[in-house]
Amino acid sequence: MGIVTDAWGWLTTGAHWTGEEGIGRRLAEHVYVSGAALLIAAALALPLGLWLGHLGRGGALAVNVSNVGRAIPVFAVLALFMVSPLRNAGYVPTVVALVLFAIPPLLTNAYVGVREVDRAAVRAARGMGMTGGQLFLRVELPLARPVVMTGIRSAAVQVVATATIAAMVGQGGLGRVITAGFATYDTAQVVAGAVLVALLALLVEGVLVGVDRLFAHDGRSTER
Repeated sequence: MGIVTDAWGWLTTGAHWTGEEGIGRRLAEHVYVSGAALLIAAALALPLGLWLGHLGRGGALAVNVSNVGRAIPVFAVLALFMVSPLRNAGYVPTVVALVLFAIPPLLTNAYVGVREVDRAAVRAARGMGMTGGQLFLRVELPLARPVVMTGIRSAAVQVVATATIAAMVGQGGLGRVITAGFATYDTAQVVAGAVLVALLALLVEGVLVGVDRLFAHDGRSTER
């Protein structure tokens, strides 16, 4: 219990939350990097996955891209960027590495979500004379939402947890709290930093679960 008490004491010390190296600044940096990476990855992967799922083609492409993305270590990608001209581009290397990390679950779930839509519902919609666009927007996308949202939650939590690697190359974020603790042999600070990252990841997942339920409630209200 000693380390838990020490970590709690570190977290509740006001001086640790302010200033250039304070938790407040590091938290803002972490949210910025994670949010930017997730938004870019979603903008790239979701439209492609949904489109391929709607067409019923490109399944091998989606799976292979996802497998390759999962096989490449994020830190290795970041290390390569740091010996390239991008090393002086601020958070760009970290964001790009996290984008590549987030694409696989987003792409896979978007594709699978649409492909697993009940074919009877699709045939019925086509029998009613719906166009391809109407079929996608009114039938496939609403029914695929749970699977797509699962991919978004998975990607978001992974990105938030992995964004700590920014500290390994001298960038900001909550990872700096952890690395600073290692540098000074302050175990309480290391544990406190890890707890902050875990809590942020849980908060992000909770928010996305709430958003998912809100969409589900709106969908049921519309049906009535």
